[in-house]
Amino acid sequence: ACRKGALSNVENKSQNYEVEDDSSTRELEEPVFLRKKITLLRAFSLLIGSMVGSGIFISPKGVLKNSGNVGFSLVVWFACGLLSMFGALSYAELGTRITKSGGHYIYILETLGPLPSFLFLWAEFFAIRPANSAVVSLAFGRYLLEPFFAPCVAPLPAVKLVSLLGYYMVLTLNSWSVTWSARVQTALSIVKLMALGLIIVPGMTLLAQGHTENFQDAFDRQSLVLDKLPLAFYAGMFAYSGWFQTSFVREELIRPERNIPLAVIVSVITVIVGYMLTNVSYYTVLGAQDVLASPAVAVSFVQRAFKSLISVLPVLVALSCFGTMNGGIFTFSRTLFVASREGQWPPLFSMIHIRRHTPLPAVMLMFPLVTAMVCIGDIYHLLNFFSFSRWLFIGLATLGLIVHRCRHPELQSPFKVPLFIPVSFTIICLFTVGMSFYSDPVNISIGCTMVLSGFPVYYLVLSSKLNFLPFSPADYLTHKLQLLLEVVQQEIKTY
Repeated sequence: ACRKGALSNVENKSQNYEVEDDSSTRELEEPVFLRKKITLLRAFSLLIGSMVGSGIFISPKGVLKNSGNVGFSLVVWFACGLLSMFGALSYAELGTRITKSGGHYIYILETLGPLPSFLFLWAEFFAIRPANSAVVSLAFGRYLLEPFFAPCVAPLPAVKLVSLLGYYMVLTLNSWSVTWSARVQTALSIVKLMALGLIIVPGMTLLAQGHTENFQDAFDRQSLVLDKLPLAFYAGMFAYSGWFQTSFVREELIRPERNIPLAVIVSVITVIVGYMLTNVSYYTVLGAQDVLASPAVAVSFVQRAFKSLISVLPVLVALSCFGTMNGGIFTFSRTLFVASREGQWPPLFSMIHIRRHTPLPAVMLMFPLVTAMVCIGDIYHLLNFFSFSRWLFIGLATLGLIVHRCRHPELQSPFKVPLFIPVSFTIICLFTVGMSFYSDPVNISIGCTMVLSGFPVYYLVLSSKLNFLPFSPADYLTHKLQLLLEVVQQEIKTY
């Protein structure tokens, strides 16, 4: 009935504007579901485009500050890459065992149960994802405006305004077309690799010419700050975060059993090599003190090493951040879509636009929270704020892989990793989460409180089988929004 209402709504609009379009009519007659449009190249682009974002241009400062010296910061960068590879391999096996989209959420739900999965969803929606999106969008605005205000710092209100405009453009793109979102992601992935190349080449050239003075006493023990190491790892893992993105769109992948493992292995190795060379280039040209003093490390690098590109690289970095925003919205909307389908989120968000075939309500839902965090948030405090919750639940998801193996030993997975990989990854994640309470108790306590606040909601609303709004106006509002947005429930099972 709702589909008929949405269809009649579209027909009425067409009659009012006297529009006759055979292609639109054919689109309306097609079944509504999320198509398999993500090829191996697009999966690779999604991973590269999500990992190589603001992190490599923001996090060098955070890693160096919390590790204490140049040498150990490079060790942290490599360790974070290795840890990301362990996590990516574990998620690749989960993606071949569990055939639903949804990433962390669906893996925790299928292996550990509904309570931890809802707590993840609660924390992800109200803390992790909006904070992550705010960090990336603020980096987008800062780097895009940097050439126009150099050598001065761009005004913060202008940065926030441009950041929000960029985020709204990505929201519009993802609401409009899955295909175009994927195409833009592929193009921006090439831009990201070009931006890294413009940093790596001059840095490696200077290093080859013998400019090694910034690496003297690289492992100075006096500057080592062991109690801040969890924060250094958080900053490094933030730069690598994105290796799990294909798990969010599993149902839309072509040949997922083959393409998920292949895409994650190639992309993570590519990013590890690129990040190590980029950091060596930073230190070769700038030195530790300049990295710590710079509000935008990549811009400071170009000012010192390649002045002819002073107005080019910041734009490339901003486009890189734009691609990360695109990948984040593309994937998290699927988490809300699946959570609604599983009965842990309002039903409107499991609906798909009848012509665009995009999860329009789920895409639009992040709009108010990200806007608020961009307007009031501090970029480095946000980094620590959401990192605790994110790595807690990623650790629980890989713990779920171990549990799933024990429960279903008969299940033959097309891709299987040695057991020590998920075990090591889980232990390191949970240990780092525990240590972070000592390193940054205030922000971590806020993140912990956000997670725990989901308990009463779960027991009062979901566990007691109540609706989110247990009155008839809820159904009425859902129906009206469904007609307004022209969305219906998925009509073909894709898992």
